[in-house]
Amino acid sequence: MIRVLIADDSAFMRKILTDFFNKQPDFEVAGAAINGKEAINKVLELSPDLVTMDVNMPVMDGLNALAVIMEKQPTPVVMLSSLTQQGTEATVRALSLGAIDFISKAGGSISRLDSIEDELLEKCRNAAKAKVRKMPYVPQKSLPQMSTPSSSSGPPVMKRVELPVRQGLKLPGAASISSSQNSGNGFGIRRANPFLQARGKPQPPAASKVTPVAMTSMGNGAKKLVAIGTSTGGPQALQQVITRLPGNLPCGVVVVQHMPAGFTKALADRLDTISQVSVKEAEDGDIIQPGHVYIAPGSQHLRVKEEGNSRKIVLGQDPPVGNHRPAVNVMYDSVAGIGKNLVAVIMTGMGCDGCEGMKKIKAAGGYSIAQDEPTCVVYGMPKAVVDAGLADEIKPVENIAQAIVEAVKR
Repeated sequence: MIRVLIADDSAFMRKILTDFFNKQPDFEVAGAAINGKEAINKVLELSPDLVTMDVNMPVMDGLNALAVIMEKQPTPVVMLSSLTQQGTEATVRALSLGAIDFISKAGGSISRLDSIEDELLEKCRNAAKAKVRKMPYVPQKSLPQMSTPSSSSGPPVMKRVELPVRQGLKLPGAASISSSQNSGNGFGIRRANPFLQARGKPQPPAASKVTPVAMTSMGNGAKKLVAIGTSTGGPQALQQVITRLPGNLPCGVVVVQHMPAGFTKALADRLDTISQVSVKEAEDGDIIQPGHVYIAPGSQHLRVKEEGNSRKIVLGQDPPVGNHRPAVNVMYDSVAGIGKNLVAVIMTGMGCDGCEGMKKIKAAGGYSIAQDEPTCVVYGMPKAVVDAGLADEIKPVENIAQAIVEAVKR
């Protein structure tokens, strides 16, 4: 029996969700909360197996409640999000704070969810099985209420100031950056702490993004490509990995994260503000550049096509593969021909998407890295690759970036 706590300030929404769960033999509604503060108290009191959490609530919003819960009593949380810009950005922030998954409300803060009842129940069942890890609490900037005019809505966006990286350069509030301050990433760039802003604390750009150097001058590393596939728990894992990549990584990175349309751009924009590499939502025809990360848009497959000395991104809306679009297998299939110059990474996620593509990658001589079980939210996709004997390395999520750097240098 899955005991669920419903946190939502709308009595209408609480009633709908209660009815959904009460109809199921494997769910029991343990309680309800009308704001984030009450949700925290009831999690501590009732110890539910799962929490459904509205993003925008009075007294304390869902982000701050989530941050406290993940520090005091880690519990699987599924967020309920609107499809507004504010809603998508807040959802991505929630996923980086430890939320397992999210459900998109089709029509705002008070909406009919009957059309996505099956999705809601499936995601909640899966989330209840997920592993959650204790995370240190950092207060989140409170969200404006949904009634706030759009001109002032949404979390603040930190503007990145482009500064040259040169020996002895000092940035406000940061230590000196010099070629001798090698962080161990193999490329001589001092790594900033990427999690300060990610957890709500402003951070000066300790190292500006490096202007990509022409591929022909970057040595063998420029011939490489990194392809990352992930699903449930992926936004948090991607934050751990991408923010640790050096800005002068000599190759490009393509990513498939199972996510609906509208949310992948918010994810890419967020990662871009806290990473030394440049991160963007991929566009059809993008030429892959060194030091750049391209995240497949929700609802579109991503393929890589070789064109002369360059590689181009090709997006398509052909049918889902294994119920996924974008699908990791589609991306892996398109890059398998790169052979020994490919580094394929498979991370946390449910199911086995990516395993078939990884077989082709290994047959062509590519190198593979899988996330280990203890650091996965759901050990499904990496497990399929590991059990098939296709992983060259199995690493905890915090060590994957370093593993990528070392593989690219080979």
